[in-house]
Amino acid sequence: MDWQSIFISFKLATVTTMLLLVICLPLAWWFSRNQSLYKIALEAIFSLPLVLPPTVLGFYLLVYLNPASPVGKFWALFNNGNLVFSFSGLVVGSVFYSLPFVLRPIQNAFENVDKKLVEMASTLRYSPRDIFWNIYLPLSKPAILTAAVLGFAHTLSEFGVVLMLGGNIPGKTRTVSIAIYDAVESSNYQQAHQLALFMLILSFFILSLVYVLNRKWNYPI
Repeated sequence: MDWQSIFISFKLATVTTMLLLVICLPLAWWFSRNQSLYKIALEAIFSLPLVLPPTVLGFYLLVYLNPASPVGKFWALFNNGNLVFSFSGLVVGSVFYSLPFVLRPIQNAFENVDKKLVEMASTLRYSPRDIFWNIYLPLSKPAILTAAVLGFAHTLSEFGVVLMLGGNIPGKTRTVSIAIYDAVESSNYQQAHQLALFMLILSFFILSLVYVLNRKWNYPI
C-alpha cells in the first residue's frame, strides 16, 4: 500500500475543502441575493469545471501559473520555488476544479431559505452579517455538509488536473489516482487493486455517512 500517496491525497483534499468553504460561503450568499445580468455569466464561468475535461483546465492553469507567467513570477517573489509541480500548485488547481461541487449545493440552499424570515430579521434591524450568521448558515447546515463532502471526495479522486499541474513526484505531488495509474502502467496490478479497493471502500463510506446525516436532517441530496 502506497501510504505516502494516500497521505498526500488526504492532505490535498482537506486543505482544498477548507479553502473552498471559505470561498464558497460568501460567494453563494452573494449569488443567492443578486439578480443582476452579469450573475449569469459569473455562474457559467464558475461552473465550467463541470463540463470541461480536466486536462483542458489543467493545461490552462499550467500556462498561467508557470514560472514565466505574471502569477508564477509573483509567487516566486514571496516563495522560494515554483507554483507548478508543487503541492501549492495542486491546491490551486483543486480549488478551481472542485469549486462548483461546493458552490452549487450551498447556493441552492441559500436560495431556498424562507424570505419571510429574512424580511422579519430586517424589520428587527438585523445587519446583513447577522442575517447570514443567524439565519442562512443554521438553515443550510445539511447543504454545507453535503458540499464539503462532495468537494473532499471530488478532490480526493481527481486525476487530470493534478497530473498536469503537479506531475508525478513521489512524496510531493503523487496522489492516489496517479499512483494507481502508475501501478497499472508498470503492470503492478496487485498494488493497483489495493489502492483502488481502498478508494472504493472509502468513497462508499463517505457517501453513506452523508446520506445518513441528511436523512436524519430530512435534507434531500
